[in-house]
Amino acid sequence: MNQYSSSSRLKPLSVTDLAAMKQHGEKITCLTAYDASFSAVIDKAGIDVMLVGDSLGMVIQGHDATLPVTINDMVYHARCVSKARQRAFIIADLPFMSYTTPVIAAKNAARLLQDGGVQMVKLEGARIEIVSFLVDQGVPVCGHLGLLPQSINQLGSYKIQGKDRADAEKMVADAHELQQAGAGLLVLECVPAALAKEISVQLTIPVIGIGAGVDCDGQVLVLYDMLNIGTVKRPRFSKNFIRDAAGIEEAIVAYHQAVKQLQFPALEHSF
Repeated sequence: MNQYSSSSRLKPLSVTDLAAMKQHGEKITCLTAYDASFSAVIDKAGIDVMLVGDSLGMVIQGHDATLPVTINDMVYHARCVSKARQRAFIIADLPFMSYTTPVIAAKNAARLLQDGGVQMVKLEGARIEIVSFLVDQGVPVCGHLGLLPQSINQLGSYKIQGKDRADAEKMVADAHELQQAGAGLLVLECVPAALAKEISVQLTIPVIGIGAGVDCDGQVLVLYDMLNIGTVKRPRFSKNFIRDAAGIEEAIVAYHQAVKQLQFPALEHSF
């Protein structure tokens, strides 16, 4: 276990630590978190990154999509998560319609960093102008390509993205543009494993996959999915880690180790 994965390290990881993990070939582990109690358990288990996801709209608030989540919701949950962590890097989603212009995006990102205590914000799509503006203001940004849950009314359903050549080529180009705009991380959701590998190899920034194969620089899952909690159907790309565990912390440790050892995701969790 190297200096980046030591759970005894109390100083929070930084985006440069995550970049170093990619450079050294160590997989990055990430789980969603929404409250202080789970934040403490996830942090203790050694998870590298916690994402305060707008998925809380579905797993916490009971909606059938992420669209109803507000910036006030995100700040509240981010504050809860950040108060309990010691080591994990914290990212928070900018929710639907909270980054329609660069100025609005900056205002809402500032709330997440200043009031929510996070270290980076994530936004969906190739919003190059907005990413560039946020980075110029000193806001670390994580991009998100592939399946975009905030665009569900345009997509029609939650399905794999980038299957045909034109879409794949556009995703590769978008990924490069996000990196050039200053994004420090990129999430790829529900894309073919071969495409995700291509993007991960080409970019210098870490690429975190969810339903994107084992060759990304790291993996993220929705906490409630991997613990088999809730009424939402667990997606194919997730795995029930609590089935063979004695409890929640053991399940999270098992996920952490499976990602680090390239045992998750397996072929059945990939496209």
